[in-house]
Amino acid sequence: MPPKKNVTWEEIESYCSVLENSIKSLGISFQSISTISRGGLVPARLLADRLGIKKILVDRNVIPKDSLFVDDIYDTGNTFEKISPKAESLEDMIYATIFARRGKKLPKQLVYAKMTDGDEYIVFPWDRFEHR
Repeated sequence: MPPKKNVTWEEIESYCSVLENSIKSLGISFQSISTISRGGLVPARLLADRLGIKKILVDRNVIPKDSLFVDDIYDTGNTFEKISPKAESLEDMIYATIFARRGKKLPKQLVYAKMTDGDEYIVFPWDRFEHR
């Protein structure tokens, strides 16, 4: 079993700042944020506040062209594969995560704040009770 890495709220705030700047540098205006309820909801809210986006779409069947998709980590690629068919325009979709797993093939749509060191299991503050 890979080692666990507990991430603090202070680290999350710092990574969200990095992610915010990366997203702003794209020069794209988003009308909403799309996310999944498990994993993506907290980072979606943090980025919505930072980017001034008022609408968060959770577990929707369609990801609008002008919506930023947010998750906590790009790990196996399973979430990306699940949500890709839901995108109105996969070519225009931006997939933002706090972490990206080192050694994985990353989609061109991905914007992330930090690359993992290796195969450590990331434990976020919002899922720490899940991993006692």
